[in-house]
Amino acid sequence: MRRILIVGAGQSGLQLALGLLAHGYDVTVMTERTPDEIRAGRVTSTQIMMPSTVALERPHGLDLWREQCPPIPRAGFTIPGPDGTPVVNWLGELGGAQSVDQRLKMPGWMDLFVERGGNLVVHPVAVSDIDWYTRNYDLVVVAAGKGELVSMFDRDHEKSEFTLPQRQLSVAYFHGATPRPEVGHDALHVNAIPGAGEIIMFPGLTLTGACDIILLEAVPGGPLDVFQGVRDPDEHWRIMQELVRRFAPWDYDRISEAELTDPMCVLAGGFSPVVRRPIAELPSGGLALGIGDVLVTNDPLSGQGSNNAARAADLYLSAIVAHGDRAFDRVWMQELFDTFWDRARHGVKFSTTLLGVPPEHIQMLMGAGNDNPAVCDAIMSAFDNPAQFEEFFYEPEKTMAFLKEVGAV
Repeated sequence: MRRILIVGAGQSGLQLALGLLAHGYDVTVMTERTPDEIRAGRVTSTQIMMPSTVALERPHGLDLWREQCPPIPRAGFTIPGPDGTPVVNWLGELGGAQSVDQRLKMPGWMDLFVERGGNLVVHPVAVSDIDWYTRNYDLVVVAAGKGELVSMFDRDHEKSEFTLPQRQLSVAYFHGATPRPEVGHDALHVNAIPGAGEIIMFPGLTLTGACDIILLEAVPGGPLDVFQGVRDPDEHWRIMQELVRRFAPWDYDRISEAELTDPMCVLAGGFSPVVRRPIAELPSGGLALGIGDVLVTNDPLSGQGSNNAARAADLYLSAIVAHGDRAFDRVWMQELFDTFWDRARHGVKFSTTLLGVPPEHIQMLMGAGNDNPAVCDAIMSAFDNPAQFEEFFYEPEKTMAFLKEVGAV
């Protein structure tokens, strides 16, 4: 029986581990925190799982919160003009996304992994440990997207455009939101404030039940970038409410009486989007393979993080099983990543575009959604499959051709 070690217990690591168990592999997952420590810890993300990646979990019995998690069937944009009045305001069909707090999801998967016969080891892992593990396992996969282990994987300068964070992020989970009349309670909505950033609201599921989530993406140094040094969660929430009142007043009444779900449900910080090379070579000559956020880290604005991780886990599982008893050598690792990158590159390109100032043809495209549902649906569908953006988003000629095709011009 082939022995596989996965370091990291997030979306990609646990999804891959549980899939490998189902195929009869001897799988060990190493992580720094117990399930209970994760449940009691701080919120880590605003994970949006798109319909196609939720579908990847179901065949393995991993969609454990289907009945409890509020679905997100629609999503859209509001963009104000210079006077603060919305000039773009529409919704499109998203098809049933969902957001499950990783403090709920990852411990649930860890418990399931152990129930199904997996070996869960709770212990910090250093680079020197990985060196030893590569000599004692058939394959070592690093799925821990933060900390020392990421340094084993070199930055790919050709694929990485940024060296600094393009947004400063702040997050809050809360109960008690009311519906926005023209949006409803089940939509993901992006308030894109020119020059300032984005205020994104959507329903989710947390430890205390159904909730709503705000992800605030601040242009560094701009008027939304005000959370440095804020430690008190209630102060964090008060500031966030005030920013919504000032920059997205149409959403303020929704949250004015809302309350945080728990003391650990706020988060602030920032990171630089990056693409890394997939193989780490250890001093002994052993090789470790990266996966998910270790290799491709997008800004959350594009909604690709958890989805990239899920797609990577699905692809890696198929490739490992198909490889049989052959050695997991450098050539195999590079070819596997190249296959993954062929899909992930579209999300990176989309994320990079969103983080910049939208050119005139994209402004025209977004405005056309006000009167043409086909435009809205195409944009939101492409969030689930970013390759579709190549057909109408990046080049003015393709944008105009698309708008003519759907009768928007």
